[in-house]
Amino acid sequence: MDFTGLIDLASARLGGKAVEASDEFFAPKENLLSPAKAVWIADKYTARGKWMDGWESRRRRVPGNDWCVIQLGLRGLIKGVNVDTSFFTGNFPSQASLDARDGRGPWTEILPRTGLKGDCDNLFPVEADKPYDQVRLNIFPDGGVARLRVYGAVSPDWAALPKNAEVDLAAVENGGLPLLASDMHYSHPRNLIMPGRSKNMGDGWETKRRRGPGWDWVILKLGAPGRIRRIEVDTNFFKGNYPDSCMLEGAHSPGASGAELAGESAPWTPLLPKTRLSAHKRHYFQKTVVPHGPVSHVRLNIYPDGGVSRLRLFGVRA
Repeated sequence: MDFTGLIDLASARLGGKAVEASDEFFAPKENLLSPAKAVWIADKYTARGKWMDGWESRRRRVPGNDWCVIQLGLRGLIKGVNVDTSFFTGNFPSQASLDARDGRGPWTEILPRTGLKGDCDNLFPVEADKPYDQVRLNIFPDGGVARLRVYGAVSPDWAALPKNAEVDLAAVENGGLPLLASDMHYSHPRNLIMPGRSKNMGDGWETKRRRGPGWDWVILKLGAPGRIRRIEVDTNFFKGNYPDSCMLEGAHSPGASGAELAGESAPWTPLLPKTRLSAHKRHYFQKTVVPHGPVSHVRLNIYPDGGVSRLRLFGVRA
C-alpha cells in the first residue's frame, strides 16, 4: 500500500502526543508514537506484569472498549493508518476503529470497526475528505497495540505567513515529500526533510556502496512551488561515507509523479552546479544558486553514493 511512503503525521518526532487514554495499566500510551520500531525483551517485567513496547490496557471485565486520543504532530489529510501489533500475540485487540477531528470539532469516523491480526502490521487505507489534527484510536474490547502510524499529506497554513516570507520549501512541516530515490538501502530519504539536525548516522538518507557507473539521487516534491534562494546540504555524522559531491536540479511540474520525473524527458534545470562536499559538515550555498523560475520539485544528485543527513531549500513561494 503506497500510503506508507507518506509522512507519519502522528509521530512523536514531529510533535505528536498521546494526550488521553481510557486505560494504560500494562504499558503507557506514549509508546504508540515512538518513531522506532517496537522491540521485544524476553525477560523484562514490571511490577504490573510483562514489559511491552506499546500501549496495553488491562483485561476488561465490564462492557465497553478502550481508546486513546492522539494530537497529531502535523495537521494533514489522512490517507492510511498502520495499527501495528508487533509482539502482541495473545493480548492484541480483536478489532479497531479510528475517529478524527479538527480543532474542537466533532469526531468523525474515518476507519470503521475492522478486524486486527496479532504481531504484524495492520494496514488500512483511509479516505478522509478534509485535514485533521486529532485522532482517536478505539480498540475492541481491550489489549495492546505497539505503534500507530497515521500517514498523510501535511496541510501547512500558508495564510499565516507573509506573502514574500522566505521558508524551507522542502521541510516536512511545510508539506515537502520525497517521491522517489535511486536507493535507500540504509535509511529513508524522508529523514532529509525532518526538523532539526540529525541525531546519528541513521537519521539521514544513506545509499549502499555503488560498484558500477552512475550516481544516486532523490526526487523531492516541495510543499509549494517557489524560487529557491539558499540551499543547505548537511552531512552531519557522515564521516567515511559522505558523498564526494552533489548537484541540485529543479522542475516545475505540479502534479507529476516520481516515475514521470525520473524519465529522460523530465524538464530538469540546474539549481546548484556539481559541488564538492566535506565530511560531517553543514554546507551553505547562496551565491552559486543558479537563477531560475518557479520549481515544484527538486532532484538531489549525490556522486557517486553515500549519506546526507538534511537538505534545506530556502525560498519564496511563487
